[in-house]
Amino acid sequence: MSEPILVYSTVWCPDCKRAKRFFAEHRVAYENIDIEHDPDAMAYVIQANQGRRIIPTIRFPDGSVLSEPSNAELARKLGLQTKAECDFYDVIIVGGGPAGLTAALYLAREGVDTLVIEKAGLGGQIGTTQTLDNFPGFDEGIPGAEFAERLGRQARRFGVEILQAQEVASITKPDRYFSVTVGDGAMYTARAVLLATGARYRRMEVPGEEELIGTSIHFCATCDGAFYKGKRVLVVGGGNSGYEEGLFLTRFAERVDIVVHSPEPRASQILQAKVAEKPNMQVTLNHAVRAFRGEHALEAVVVEDRSTGEVKEWRYDGVFVFIGMAPNSDLVKDLARTDARSFVVTDLSLATTLPGLFAAGDVRAGSTKQAAAATGEGAAAALSIRDYLQNDL
Repeated sequence: MSEPILVYSTVWCPDCKRAKRFFAEHRVAYENIDIEHDPDAMAYVIQANQGRRIIPTIRFPDGSVLSEPSNAELARKLGLQTKAECDFYDVIIVGGGPAGLTAALYLAREGVDTLVIEKAGLGGQIGTTQTLDNFPGFDEGIPGAEFAERLGRQARRFGVEILQAQEVASITKPDRYFSVTVGDGAMYTARAVLLATGARYRRMEVPGEEELIGTSIHFCATCDGAFYKGKRVLVVGGGNSGYEEGLFLTRFAERVDIVVHSPEPRASQILQAKVAEKPNMQVTLNHAVRAFRGEHALEAVVVEDRSTGEVKEWRYDGVFVFIGMAPNSDLVKDLARTDARSFVVTDLSLATTLPGLFAAGDVRAGSTKQAAAATGEGAAAALSIRDYLQNDL
């Protein structure tokens, strides 16, 4: 077994948070070492940087060290492709989740020049799911990370070009063709664009949340659950995600409680039964989280009993938030119609109100937010895009 990537950091360092977020987004395993609580680690950082205290200092299994690296430097170190081979493509797909990758492989199989641009790990949120139990064809389930890796390999096998660690800055249509500009300033042109950017976890927007994100407040149990071995954690959210992630966290945490804003949870009866069977789990209904206390680490969760108005302070080591999704649709908000919640509106062919622009998966209004549905929409979008390209000669 190879040595892990070692990240020498502190809880208050914003560049440390950024680097660790980069590794988490790309599902790269690493070991975090807090130099404020490890004198030997502090000494190593000083020695590795010729007497300077620079964090994050990151040591890789090959013995090389990067100090305060940018995301671009990390991408190069990990061997991720961040530059496209061409300037013009038939189709550019923004987003490398199940919808985007499925559409890409369908298009590439028919000889359509296809570029996928993904800012994080391939597979999207499905890559951080512990196990897919309800995806057709995998009767014993499949780890989300493995499913995402297979999708990426399959797309590449059909000739799909994939850029990673590259965020799309803008999409415009100045003339017949689309212009897609990425974060490093490069611009690529395409006859059609598929928006498959998915959705992101909603934040609670309460005092103290922003300051503690990444240190004590998290949105991915698979990414950050291991940091809470033997500790107490609180899960916020009464839907399937909250219950599923809570059950997963019991692999690490000594105690996992769930707080639900409404009088009744929305999770399936099967998940509710599984949680009820766990002796180290408890669900509290009809309580609202009002604030988080603590500067560098969580000290208390302030909650209100919505039935009585009583305000309480709960003590936990960490909090995981699963309260719904918000679409990643900002790129097209001025190009195509969106609904009241900013999800992209399409017709039955998954075409938006702008000719040549399509949307599929969680970013689309009316989508079911399920992996199997996203792959189906990806396939359907590919066929619609093929027809559009044939008629746009």
